[in-house]
Amino acid sequence: IPNIPANARWVHNGLTVAGGNKNGNATHQLNDPLGFDFDDNGQTMFIADHNNHRIVQWKVSDTTITIGQVVAGGNGQGNRLNQLVVQWSLRQGTTQSEVILDNIDCATLTMDDQRRLYVSVWDKHEVRRYEIGDKKRTVVAGGYGRGAALNQLNGPYYLFVDQEQAVYVSDDSHRVTKWNNGAKEGIIVAGGQGYGDALTQLSHPKGIFVDRLGTVYVADELNHRVMRWPKGATRGTVIAGGNGVGQGANQLNRPFDLSFDRHSNLYVVERENHRVQRFSIV
Repeated sequence: IPNIPANARWVHNGLTVAGGNKNGNATHQLNDPLGFDFDDNGQTMFIADHNNHRIVQWKVSDTTITIGQVVAGGNGQGNRLNQLVVQWSLRQGTTQSEVILDNIDCATLTMDDQRRLYVSVWDKHEVRRYEIGDKKRTVVAGGYGRGAALNQLNGPYYLFVDQEQAVYVSDDSHRVTKWNNGAKEGIIVAGGQGYGDALTQLSHPKGIFVDRLGTVYVADELNHRVMRWPKGATRGTVIAGGNGVGQGANQLNRPFDLSFDRHSNLYVVERENHRVQRFSIV
């Protein structure tokens, strides 16, 4: 996690670093990408290319838009009733996969620094944690049915786990909640004031990133913007997008996920623009 200054700013015009060539299944295209992450060196992205049913590895370049390489899937749509979490080996020369979990309606997943797996179970309105090699689950957020109470979640989507194993969750109550390790209730850290585009509100938030200061960054999907919420704040600020829906360099179209590289540059996955944009830190 980079040390992002509290007063950091980013350029208004993003640079396309993956996709952006309309939707398609060629190696220079994406089709409704929904999420991504960096490798340990911060030089390679792994993109969940939703409607191409594949994971694409994409090298980050400062000078040109490169092409992707399929590292998982890409052989057509699987059985949607088969609801699995699958691990794919990236060892050179292998395409080995292993089913980790089955019979689970997984929206997104992440891991902590102890390599424990966290899964947002959309239809059960809870987040589960799994130890390595063990299918026994621990509910770490929600689990009390669908709702907007502090002990509930409403269609949980994206997750972030910090170094204290606190779990941050975005859900369809238009909020991000923080669940400290062992907590039975969450704390609202962004949104939670109903659907809307005011600086106190979010509209179907998706991807989350939390820096070392506890600042929460949110992909505010249907407001077509990325928001920053300092620790303890009751309103956020717009750091990317927010200029209406569109394909312009200063616009976003349904941002779904976000992250930062080791230099604190912001990267945003856009579902409807089929691209990943980089907003360089100023």
